[in-house]
Amino acid sequence: MTALISILVAIAAVWTLAYVGASLAVWSAAVVVYFVALAAVGAIGWPGIIVAAVIFVPILAIFNTKSLRKKIVTAPVFKGFKAVLPPMSDTEREALEAGSTWWEAEMFRGKPDWQYLLDFKRTQLTAEEQSFLDNETETLCEMLDEWEIMSELKDIPEEGWKYIRDNKFFAMLIPKEHGGLGFSAVAQSTVVAKIASRSLTTAVTVMVPNSLGPGELLVHYGTKEQQQKWLPGLADGSEIPCFGLTGPEVGSDAGALPDTGIVCKGQYNGEEVLGMKLTFSKRWITLAPVATVIGLAFKLYDPEGLLGDENKTEYGITCALISADEPGVEIGTRHAPGAFMNGPIYGKDVFVPLDAIIGGQEKAGGGWRMLVECLSAGRGISLPALSSAASKTAYRMTGAFARIRRQFKVPVGKFEGVQEATARIGGLNYKMEAARIFTASGVDQCTPSVVTAMAKYHMTEWMRQIVNDSMDVHGGRGIQQGPRNYLFGSYQSVPIAITVEGANILTRSLMIFGQGAIRCHPFVFPEMEAARKDDLDEFDHLLWSHVGHSVNRAARTLTFGLSGSITAKAPVDGVAAPYYRKLERFSSALAICSDITMGMLGGELKKKELLSARLGDVLSELYFGSATLKYFYDEGKEEPEDIAHLQYVMDESLHKIEEAFDGFFRNFPNKFVGGAMRVLVFPTGRRHKGASDKLINALGNAILEPSAFRDRMTANIYLGTSADSATGRMEHAFNKLVEVEPIYDKFAKAVAKGEADGFTVDAQLKSAVDNGVLTDAEAKQVKEYDDLRYDAILTDAFTKDYLRDPVNHQHEDKRLESRVA
Repeated sequence: MTALISILVAIAAVWTLAYVGASLAVWSAAVVVYFVALAAVGAIGWPGIIVAAVIFVPILAIFNTKSLRKKIVTAPVFKGFKAVLPPMSDTEREALEAGSTWWEAEMFRGKPDWQYLLDFKRTQLTAEEQSFLDNETETLCEMLDEWEIMSELKDIPEEGWKYIRDNKFFAMLIPKEHGGLGFSAVAQSTVVAKIASRSLTTAVTVMVPNSLGPGELLVHYGTKEQQQKWLPGLADGSEIPCFGLTGPEVGSDAGALPDTGIVCKGQYNGEEVLGMKLTFSKRWITLAPVATVIGLAFKLYDPEGLLGDENKTEYGITCALISADEPGVEIGTRHAPGAFMNGPIYGKDVFVPLDAIIGGQEKAGGGWRMLVECLSAGRGISLPALSSAASKTAYRMTGAFARIRRQFKVPVGKFEGVQEATARIGGLNYKMEAARIFTASGVDQCTPSVVTAMAKYHMTEWMRQIVNDSMDVHGGRGIQQGPRNYLFGSYQSVPIAITVEGANILTRSLMIFGQGAIRCHPFVFPEMEAARKDDLDEFDHLLWSHVGHSVNRAARTLTFGLSGSITAKAPVDGVAAPYYRKLERFSSALAICSDITMGMLGGELKKKELLSARLGDVLSELYFGSATLKYFYDEGKEEPEDIAHLQYVMDESLHKIEEAFDGFFRNFPNKFVGGAMRVLVFPTGRRHKGASDKLINALGNAILEPSAFRDRMTANIYLGTSADSATGRMEHAFNKLVEVEPIYDKFAKAVAKGEADGFTVDAQLKSAVDNGVLTDAEAKQVKEYDDLRYDAILTDAFTKDYLRDPVNHQHEDKRLESRVA
């Protein structure tokens, strides 16, 4: 019995010390105290004490004496670590070092600082930014017609281009001291999203100069002379920029650039100067057909040592800024991804001086880091904004349509099968708005590269899901193209959104965890750097700190799993509290599983893209789940709609986390280790099954109702005020239905019972009045709504001549289906 108690005490002590993350000194003291206590109570005698001393004294001496520990234990580990350390190219290193970590690192490390999350201040629009959104942006939206742009003009109307230039839409990120607007990331995101809700083509046109482009590169890296030369024109719209990165041989793998710049002497403006001869072939460059200023990425070579270092001939990726009219540049033709300006750029032996390098000669070879840092910020603003616009528009219009459109005398939005789709639209819209604001606010404070990769991938994928669900609900109303269809622009833009700024497949399988694991882990990247510097002292410190970190996360993971997360702490009370605890549990699980995986697979993990993608999914859901909790906390509206949407999002996120872990464990190369990790993470099995039918019904009903919640979830999008506009038509019909629905239902029931007969609505209404079912005033209201209803569900039809030649027949009336009895 004494032996059993001693073993249980030892297990409890080890578990407790591991759970609290005790230091090496505390662990050592605990071992001594344990055996002294056993001797004191008579559990062991002198032989036992001697055996314990023989076993543990050398171990404690080695680990508590730094010189011995380094020589006996750390040095062999160090040698093995360096042997398996995967090779890293310069571009990989720069990508890892570029930007910064932020809240995603807290979720990765297994012990998030919830108080930081609650105290974090979301960026609020200034009075100037709000005014620009309400006035200039609204005016621009009113000028646009996406059907005309995409199907007739294949371009933004000239007055739209002029308005964009004159009102500095291209200069939102350029500081005021350089003539720009100097808007925050949140303001840029909100403006782009509002434009996108009216015209995706125009939104793309506006977002590119405010994302990865010459303006941002000049602001962050340009010399004073370059800023003075280019920024005023970029700010006032007299210069239109583009940036040439991708090409026929290079897409997501930007490090494979075949474009070259050869340092040489040549004639420029009548003088011989030291410069570069550029040869390039770029594709898919937005704004290229109309650009006056070209940013270029290329590999710089100095075969003659003209830059001053005769031993260095290859400088690597470099960025330069040149005029579009330089001799040898070919620009102006278009690709056809949609109506926005996009095209190729060619250059053959284009000679420019060295001061064309952004940042000057000292930035030769520094282009890749520039690009990664700027791209990281752009990914967190532009594409999430487009996705948000599509989501909000789909949410508002699908809700209205699903209440207006009836099948079997019931609004289609009341069918549970439809509610499964509309609930998904509502839940993802809530999650997306939370993520958009949180991520853009983070970009305002730092340059979080992993967060923005997650935002780009997941929000464009949610956009795809939402638009597809909306199309399913609309049926034929969503399929038929025309000026009445408010979904077609988003539907056509989905493939573009998931492809640009890093293809989604590669972002998920290579970037999110591949980059996140190294950048977000508190020890891995510093350990790699210590190995490369052959710094055993630093590696020793990092290694044993890492071991303590892993032991602690393993104990926390198992404890949380066994307790159902009850032992985890939540920073709030109420409905959200359990979700904080569960996220902390899976945050700890991700930390220990990542450590085990990197320790087992090492550099091979780069090739295990499916495993990496699943761990990336866990990290992403932890981030977006915490962003949703933050949004719920900041809004401070514990109304039934908010609570239901929070619960839906969190239940789905937790289910996805468990699915990702399950797939990871099943496919782990070492089945024993995979099984052990499963027991550690799921000691009592999987528990999260996703949103319940009750939640689906709640969200499916909420999307149909006019409410403050609905307005908040669709704030800052463009809604037409005219009943002739695509969204205005549906809004007018919906608002009228809400006003007259009880009367309309009474009329519909009377028709079904034969109390109001006739072959047309007019005849049925007359019969209803004659039979005392409706008053004259009520019949007028029903008639007004029914006309709006019918007009709202109609789709466009066109003449043969228009379809053959929309440009020369664009002013013809569009034909509609005729109404029959």
